[in-house]
Amino acid sequence: MKEIAMSGRLTTAEVKAKLTGPIPSVKTPFNRDGSIDYAGLEKWIEFNLGAGAKTLLLTYGDSLYSILTDDEVAEVTKAAVRIVRGRAMVVAADRIWWTGKTAAFAKYCREVGADMLMVLPPDWAQSCTVDTFVEHYVAAAEHIPVMTVTNLYMGRQEDGLKVFEILRDKVPGVMAVKYDVCGEFARKLCLLTHEKWGVFAGGMKQNHMNMHPYGCDGYLSTLISFKPEITWRYWKAIEKNDLVAARNVIRDYDNPYFDYIMKLPGGFDAAEHGVLEIFGITQRWRRKPYYSLNDAEMERLREQLVKMGLL
Repeated sequence: MKEIAMSGRLTTAEVKAKLTGPIPSVKTPFNRDGSIDYAGLEKWIEFNLGAGAKTLLLTYGDSLYSILTDDEVAEVTKAAVRIVRGRAMVVAADRIWWTGKTAAFAKYCREVGADMLMVLPPDWAQSCTVDTFVEHYVAAAEHIPVMTVTNLYMGRQEDGLKVFEILRDKVPGVMAVKYDVCGEFARKLCLLTHEKWGVFAGGMKQNHMNMHPYGCDGYLSTLISFKPEITWRYWKAIEKNDLVAARNVIRDYDNPYFDYIMKLPGGFDAAEHGVLEIFGITQRWRRKPYYSLNDAEMERLREQLVKMGLL
């Protein structure tokens, strides 16, 4: 295929720098009536910028695009860019659209001032091929720098690695990858892309630490959005190559925190919205049919945070 010129204004070095370290993902806040809480979104963004975030990441999952309309995704994206005002890199996200819609949204994201677009192609019943995956990313990269994400390749890892190899060699407008599939696939992916792309781990610190030797620049951080000193304790240990200290942060904070919140009604996302309310940043509410913690569950969550040394 013909090599596609890089679009956008970011360089590879800039992307890697912005994706090095902890990265918060936007958890779209809601009012109790289900309306989007834009004041809460601004408060959340300002907190994370104050905590030292260099990138703010919108995602299909954490940003709850599953319960937003297409128009609301566009509006949340525009609002995030407006609030950030160039103080960090803003990565927008699409909503698992067909190629034409994704390309149109990529153009929109460039126009409203987003820096990059995380593209998540549809692949129901493994309907895509390596070539159509590549064409999908190319269509977006013609308008804005593109970030890929690996969760859709969970059941087709060999195809995924072929896609990423083609993108690495032929499509300079694709500049980053967020990996969610760990283990052997992630190790191969880091080795394949790290010299040319920004590479970061989704999820927890342990996912970053597992891939750190293979070329993983940063990781998706939960604690930076309410207890950033723990986040930076881990990252400073990584920078010093003090893996014992980094491991101890995982043992003492990450593991107890995630072990608890994974078991709460509504899953970890209900808990994380609850945590943000406890810290006075945003409200606990999520749109129906998603569950929001009740008052008794919030009180038990508060007690656990105290026991963990997080509150």
